[in-house]
Amino acid sequence: MDTLHIKGGKPLSGTIPISGAKNAALPLMTAALLTDGEMHFENVPRLTDVQTLIRLLTELGCEAELSNGSAETFGKSLALKAANITSTTAPYELVSQMRASFWVLGPLLGRFGEARVSLPGGCAIGARPVDIYIKGLQAMGADIEIVDGYVHATTKGGLKGANFRSSLVSVGATHTLMMAATLADGETVLENAAREPEVGDLAKCLNSMGAKIEGAGTETIRIEGVSKLRGTRHPVLADRIEAGTFAIVAAMMGGPIKLTGLVPETIEAALSALRAAGADIEVGEDWVTVEREGARLRPVNVVTEVYPGFPTDLQAQFMSLMTLAAGPSEIVERIFENRFMHVQELARFGADISLHGDMALVHGVERLTAAPVMASDLRASAALIIAALAAEGETIVNRVYHLDRGFERIEEKLSACGAEIWREKA
Repeated sequence: MDTLHIKGGKPLSGTIPISGAKNAALPLMTAALLTDGEMHFENVPRLTDVQTLIRLLTELGCEAELSNGSAETFGKSLALKAANITSTTAPYELVSQMRASFWVLGPLLGRFGEARVSLPGGCAIGARPVDIYIKGLQAMGADIEIVDGYVHATTKGGLKGANFRSSLVSVGATHTLMMAATLADGETVLENAAREPEVGDLAKCLNSMGAKIEGAGTETIRIEGVSKLRGTRHPVLADRIEAGTFAIVAAMMGGPIKLTGLVPETIEAALSALRAAGADIEVGEDWVTVEREGARLRPVNVVTEVYPGFPTDLQAQFMSLMTLAAGPSEIVERIFENRFMHVQELARFGADISLHGDMALVHGVERLTAAPVMASDLRASAALIIAALAAEGETIVNRVYHLDRGFERIEEKLSACGAEIWREKA
């Protein structure tokens, strides 16, 4: 199993290009199942989750071709064609590796009237039930049963437009139901929908394919079903979580670090928290520069919320930052009930953190010291790297396969800014 080695305390400065977002690429790729036309995606991040979904799509009968992208980006170009689908069953062996694989349920059911999809896997960060997906599809006329760990969905005569209000905000359910509704008969209205930028990016792509979607990015999305969708070209939205992570790195290490190729407004909640912590931030049209000089970090309280609030996917990284703040900070996790598994690993660096239900109380310390640590999930991996960059000595991060699921070549990007970081192959 690969490990990352980091010698901390090195000053960092430079420019980091932001990759395409995993959380945007994956629903876009599943949308290829909605048409027999060819889909072309640019700025596709080189991640294991992307490779896992490609394997699943080819298992269903998709043709896939991944090639080098432009010289200016880290990402690749991906062509998908689902003209000759041979199976509507998404097997356990692949779906169990990555939760987003479950999203094929909506496109398969919408286009073929049948889907058999394994219940999902992914990071162990708390219960993320699929009942919203099922209830939404049932509202559109699907017959659904769960047998032997698989969701088996069928329709008689295709899906029908419906009004559906989600009991809680779910990005995955919004993706799935919106895709299914594009080929339903009549209008579908999704209320209490997710407002994340990735939802808007998917809607933009679907509309380019011939869908009729309004309201993406708001709490109410309206979809007028069409009989057929066509292929299109679409660039993957920049990764706001990667951008937020590197912004936190810059605040931790001083910078200046310039982040390029992003959409600044998508990380405003994170930038606001960093300003409160003492970082100086300059924002351009598609870039952000983060710098912090001199004084210790100021403590900042944050509460994770659905977009546009502070993202749960940056909670662990921000907690790392607060370990060196001049005072106590409170970090409240409102999205996932089991997302504090990084706390015990941060303690190995000398961090002073106590847990109180859904709140972590972080008492800032004056210094961190290197230690061998183990990543528990994708975002926790990034949190450990941030702590290691600031810690005295050499840190070894184990289980970096989590990292490879969501951060494209993170060691290369940090090395280019002066970090002493390298990977050792198992």
